[in-house]
Amino acid sequence: MAGTLFELPTVGELEGTAPQGHAARVEQTLLQARGLIEYTVSLHRRRPATASGLTHMDAEGTAETLEELVLSARRSVNVALTGSAALVEGVLRCLVRVPSGVTVRVLCSPAAVDVAPARLRSLPAVRVFPHELCGIVVVDGTSAFLRLGARGAGDGRAAMVTDCAAVSTLQLLYAGVWSRGRKLVDHPELSPRLRSDLTRRILEQLRSGRTDATAARELQVSLRTYRRHVAEIMRELNATSRFQAGVRAVEIGLLPKAP
Repeated sequence: MAGTLFELPTVGELEGTAPQGHAARVEQTLLQARGLIEYTVSLHRRRPATASGLTHMDAEGTAETLEELVLSARRSVNVALTGSAALVEGVLRCLVRVPSGVTVRVLCSPAAVDVAPARLRSLPAVRVFPHELCGIVVVDGTSAFLRLGARGAGDGRAAMVTDCAAVSTLQLLYAGVWSRGRKLVDHPELSPRLRSDLTRRILEQLRSGRTDATAARELQVSLRTYRRHVAEIMRELNATSRFQAGVRAVEIGLLPKAP
């Protein structure tokens, strides 16, 4: 394909023009874009790599290809990081060597922040999205690195995407999710208490709407102990109500988004 099918808005333009009241519409667009990506990858897997604009690679070739792609940037590098430690470490090693003048944006899942919080905080433009992401690196809007392994797994399989339409779709998906991300400076440092399995189970009880007595029996703790834990969790989340605590828990990735 000789060129892109349409002109994509920049991330800044998208942020400045998308009304907040259109969140549902934006989310639907992102779901459609993701479906298109998955369809495109599936389609290209059945075609010769040289003709499809999609080149597959195993774990051995991933690091070298990723480095070459990032260091070739002349205008922009847009990154989406999952909780894969290998991907986070590999991308961060490359980003410190990006040529000056290149705009770098990093979008992380909460699990990715946990891998290297200090180094991520040293970067100028980092945001956190409360749900799991696909591992993506888009360079100059013309080529992209796409992680194909299962989420959170050590599978290092990946693909290099050079097809204009596919890269444009990835860029659009990234711009939409970036506009909904929380700035890293606003992402709380989670205490060990909030990371515990007991906290997750209590938050699930709160979200289910069970009474304190029922939840305490379910968790096999006393009613007094349960209420003390709830109060401590609310304080840690800086929440003034149980509803707000549930919302905050989803925002920072302690609970998955309700289906």
